Amino acid sequence: MDVAATGVSILVPRPLLHFPSSTTSKLCTSRQVYTHRRLSLRISTTRPGFLVRAATSSSSDSSNDNKIAPLHFQSPIGQFLSQILINHPHLVPAAVDQQLNQLQSDRQADQQNSDPPSTTSTDLVLYRRIAEVKANDRRTALEEILYTLVVQKFMDANISLIPSLTADPSATLHSWSNEVGKLENLHSQEAYEMIQNHLALILGNRAGNLSSVAQISKLRVGQVYAASVMYGYFLKRVDERFQLEKSIKVLPNATQDTIMDDVTPASQLDISHPELSTWPGGDVSPAGFGYGIKPTRLRNYVMSFDGDTLQRYATIRSKEALSIIEKHTEALFGRPEMVKTQDNDENIKISFGGLRRLVLEAVTFGCFLWDVEGYVDSRYHFVLN
Repeated sequence: MDVAATGVSILVPRPLLHFPSSTTSKLCTSRQVYTHRRLSLRISTTRPGFLVRAATSSSSDSSNDNKIAPLHFQSPIGQFLSQILINHPHLVPAAVDQQLNQLQSDRQADQQNSDPPSTTSTDLVLYRRIAEVKANDRRTALEEILYTLVVQKFMDANISLIPSLTADPSATLHSWSNEVGKLENLHSQEAYEMIQNHLALILGNRAGNLSSVAQISKLRVGQVYAASVMYGYFLKRVDERFQLEKSIKVLPNATQDTIMDDVTPASQLDISHPELSTWPGGDVSPAGFGYGIKPTRLRNYVMSFDGDTLQRYATIRSKEALSIIEKHTEALFGRPEMVKTQDNDENIKISFGGLRRLVLEAVTFGCFLWDVEGYVDSRYHFVLN
């Protein structure tokens, strides 16, 4: 079930499309006892700056999380930040910095105490297991910090994320298109031209009839959503470099408009689109992704990359970012194995206007993920070169 992110034929890795189960199934610790309670905030302003404290409250606020994002947080840090996001969104950056400082201190303390106090085999195994659990806890917290910052960017743009589709799969999904203009304005002109090509490949000849409704496999919609998030991540990455070189006037000479598949060996990047080939009304040409793509400045710029550079730019840099894509997609559409086994969850009704809104959100989510990944890595290094 490989799905390629359109435009430059990015192959979505298999682990993404299988949507592995959440890391919450890992070893439980005493810290995880707190993941079943919501947190309220107490903000002290008695001295310069502020101190954010968390206190447990009843679960009556648990439904508030779904109002801003489909993914439920599991770590105490994630739940803490979700409450700040709901009640005091302007405090999120400072709260995130505070949590990153704490994670950095915890990681340094574990590194300094890396040598076990005893040499017996039993103690050594236990000590290493404790260290592994702590590292997994930090990784989960880091993922939810990244997700919080992505959601905040949508809130700052006054855009509501699409809610989970698992609750009522029989509903006709066509009421999301009222925020399309806001999503379009978040991108540079060059990037939006690439996004238009991406949308044209998905919608095909239905692009001019967005009110029509079709029944589409929820699994396929989820795959296209995940691929579009990865495409947005790639697009933001190359557009950032393009805009920098454009500002300092070192852009390479425009190349001849050719098919993207010609500049990258098929052994490196997938050139087919198995899911869109049977997409209702998609009419995607069997010639592959490059067929019918309009020439754009940014596309020509990407075509100047060699194969290795293009592959590097099309790769998600961190496991945490990839995990966020998996979990967010799963929160929206459900686990693929559940979609397959439950007949009532197999198909959803969606208008092509709603599908357009869905894809635009996914691409924007990927762009935001690239931004916040760099921001967090500058304060808590986790991205591998």
